[in-house]
Amino acid sequence: MTVEAPISAARATRSPAPRRRLRSLTKRDRIVLGVMIGIPTLIQAVLVWIPLLASVALSFFKWDGLQLSGFVFQGLTNYNFVFNQAPAFWPAVLHNIVWLLFLGLIGTPLGLLLAVLLDSKIRGSRIYQTVFFMPVMLSLALIGIIWQLMYSQDNGLINNVLGTAGTPAAIDWFGDSSVNLWAALVAATWRHAGYIMVLYLAGLKGVDPSIKEAASLDGANGRQTFFRVVFPAMAATNVIIVVITVIESLRAFDIVYVINHGTNGLELLSVLVVQYLVGETQVIGIGSAFAVVLLVISLVPIVIYLSRTFRTKE
Repeated sequence: MTVEAPISAARATRSPAPRRRLRSLTKRDRIVLGVMIGIPTLIQAVLVWIPLLASVALSFFKWDGLQLSGFVFQGLTNYNFVFNQAPAFWPAVLHNIVWLLFLGLIGTPLGLLLAVLLDSKIRGSRIYQTVFFMPVMLSLALIGIIWQLMYSQDNGLINNVLGTAGTPAAIDWFGDSSVNLWAALVAATWRHAGYIMVLYLAGLKGVDPSIKEAASLDGANGRQTFFRVVFPAMAATNVIIVVITVIESLRAFDIVYVINHGTNGLELLSVLVVQYLVGETQVIGIGSAFAVVLLVISLVPIVIYLSRTFRTKE
């Protein structure tokens, strides 16, 4: 009782903490905030949302791309052509699926392996990081040109190593429709693995070393520590990499267009979009329909994966 009385008296005499007043925004502050928010929003709308909505709208019309008065509403006719009459559509879908599986099962794990090896503080790791990251700084069009020189039937490095350059036994890596898709995938993986390596290196640096020590104290070996502790701890990085892999596989265009304009076994959905929008077979409505189909195919796996990932987190 004697102890509680002084405490109660002290609490009664203690003045309440002053509330921090929020400074009201001046006219200048509102203008600055409006500019900072408005300009990126305007750029996003002009470069992304308006073309997206325009593509969706144009996919229901017939238009030659020249006369503004030449719009003819066709309903689902363009989509009917895409799914039932376009000869290259289903081969392009198959090739995009193969592209996704190849990058997801080979390119991405290869980048993860490189990241783990370089994170183990081997000698010269900075040099190796630079070497593996170098292809990421090159455009896919330039990578296609580089690998054309590598795959050349007469003077290419690979056929020279095999000892078949300039002979009838030389493999036409980009001309043979049975192998050119896999040759292009190897070239794309050369760039993709370096990109994934950098992302996973950043993820590995963000993992708390104490959880590795705790796992080793519990008797886990290096493999068990990585797959049961470290890899799950990089959940945010894994989400980003899955999304990037899906996008990279579906938007692949430059490398196959440099090789043979996306024909003879290298048909892709992105190539069909360009061919029908600005190519020789220019039909704006059909090209827009191809673009919408590619958009939907791109969104479906990304939305499913993200929803499951965030639901698991919650």
